[in-house]
Amino acid sequence: MTPEQQKRASAEAAIEFIDTREVLGVGTGSTVNALIAVMAERRHLPRAAVSSSVASTERLRALGIEVIDLNQAGTIDTYIDGADECDAHFRLIKGGGAALTREKIIAEAAKNFVCMIDDTKLVDILGRFPLPLEVIPMARSLIARQLVGLGATPTWRQISEGKPLITDNGQWILDAADLRIVDPVGLEAKLEVLPGVVCVGLFARRAADVVICSGRQLLKP
Repeated sequence: MTPEQQKRASAEAAIEFIDTREVLGVGTGSTVNALIAVMAERRHLPRAAVSSSVASTERLRALGIEVIDLNQAGTIDTYIDGADECDAHFRLIKGGGAALTREKIIAEAAKNFVCMIDDTKLVDILGRFPLPLEVIPMARSLIARQLVGLGATPTWRQISEGKPLITDNGQWILDAADLRIVDPVGLEAKLEVLPGVVCVGLFARRAADVVICSGRQLLKP
């Protein structure tokens, strides 16, 4: 299967986790877009949704799905999203689509976190994909220096030269390359307490509960 076919297969498998009577947490990215397309084709729609990004909100509303605030929804049964990397213990790197903060908030609120990936996202050790951090703009260089001290090569994510990508929360993104993350939980905790860091794209303390890879449900070792 091509990567796009793998994403489609994962989306088709993940739709089985959607309860049409409940509020669904919905992530961001190309695999989530595939899921929303499958939802539309099958008219298998949740009662309402909590969305992690403006882009996903627009797609959901186009299907007539009510998008509500997490404060209104409270705890949600299921959150479905993709990932940039996933290890055997279902710990993830997320944030390639710059929605990591809202994604992590919804994952924390969900009883069941379902992650959809394709074969290219499975890794033995996290870190091949640069680790995104959402940061307050004034702290960008401060955080970058601290990342260098950890052995990383940080890059300020920009949409063009001198024009930063701005998240839905009005913040900036640093991407930390050259990390070999042997202790994902420890690194997540270390980075998230740094002043100026809004969120780290490590989903290790709150890992996925279910991982669907190219249509097949994986088992933890």
